[in-house]
Amino acid sequence: MKNIAFYIASRYLLAKKGSTAVTFITWLSVGAMTVAVTAMFVIISVFSGLEDLNKDLISNLHADLTIKSASGKTLKDLDKINTTLKNNKAISSFSRVIEEKVYISFRGKGDVGFLRGVDSAYTKVNPIDKEVIYGVYPSFEYSNEVFMETNLDNRLSIPVDSSNNYATVFMPKPGTGIINKEEDIYNKRDILVTGLFPGKEQLDSYIIAPIELTEELLDLPKKSAYEIVIKLKNPDSADAVKQNLLKSLGKNIEIKTKEEENAAFWKMINTEKMFIYLIFALVIFITTFNLAGAIIILQLDKKEQAKSLISLGFPLSHLRKTYFYTGILIVISGVISGLILGTLLCYFQLYTEFFRANSILPFPVKIVGKNYIIVALTASLFGIAISWFFSKISKEYITKN
Repeated sequence: MKNIAFYIASRYLLAKKGSTAVTFITWLSVGAMTVAVTAMFVIISVFSGLEDLNKDLISNLHADLTIKSASGKTLKDLDKINTTLKNNKAISSFSRVIEEKVYISFRGKGDVGFLRGVDSAYTKVNPIDKEVIYGVYPSFEYSNEVFMETNLDNRLSIPVDSSNNYATVFMPKPGTGIINKEEDIYNKRDILVTGLFPGKEQLDSYIIAPIELTEELLDLPKKSAYEIVIKLKNPDSADAVKQNLLKSLGKNIEIKTKEEENAAFWKMINTEKMFIYLIFALVIFITTFNLAGAIIILQLDKKEQAKSLISLGFPLSHLRKTYFYTGILIVISGVISGLILGTLLCYFQLYTEFFRANSILPFPVKIVGKNYIIVALTASLFGIAISWFFSKISKEYITKN
């Protein structure tokens, strides 16, 4: 008796003979559930791909850990900090950085950019030298050799690695008082562009230069730093290493992980992902009303059969389970087929890159196990709730004329 309800439900779903209306509305419900599940799975997979893409985009902008001064721009007790970092076995490498906004001029063209002064160890923290698209990374033999972002170089039309074509960088001088001559307004240096790298939006309008250049432009003493960027042997241990360094270095500094440096950015991404999930959850909820229609039409069409079963002693609870199991089978069929179709579409995008955000960037997709669970649970919960509610048929409805 326990399996009769499920057996009848499976026959309602799979039997070739029967009412055309019932068959149509049943498979329409399966199709609607399939489409909704497919759409939700594909969109969530795209957002998973976007997360990885954004991690790649900001990987050149922020290190595993970044040390800054808690008061003012310039780090104090730099010797103590260097000694502490060298003795920490969890740290792979670190580099001094000074970054300021500058004005760049070349043959009548000008633009504002960001000058990031780094030492020779910077490429061990951020291997940006591997992203050269033209020219070479600066040798650091001369302080005026720079590595420029492509779009900035294109706007200024600066030839690369040409000893006869120098651009000029202007750095405003801080201070007050009367300006008597041009040198009172800003410091300037001629720079030679040795290579270009893609900014990927996160490093748009950036110039990577030897830190000696920024020290000269800002009138800072040698061995200065606004921040120290750190590469860890195990990036997953960032929080533990951070706490260890804070205990060793005191309260005059602040240390941020890569996630903390981009807290606002990740909050925006997660908020967008949550809203997309809620929208598609609503779509699935609306889709399940097709399931309600299928159960109601099944009850109307099979009323005479239900009356016969009740007359033969078939319990009303089992009859309700029959309609409930029918709804569950429709949901399971829609979820499985939707996940299969969504997976195929994701693999199609991964291998063909057919759908593109622009001419060079295909929509990123990442197939993650938790996405299967999220989509399946969302569709199943709505489907189970609708099936249970609309399977509550009364005995009077069946037996009355």
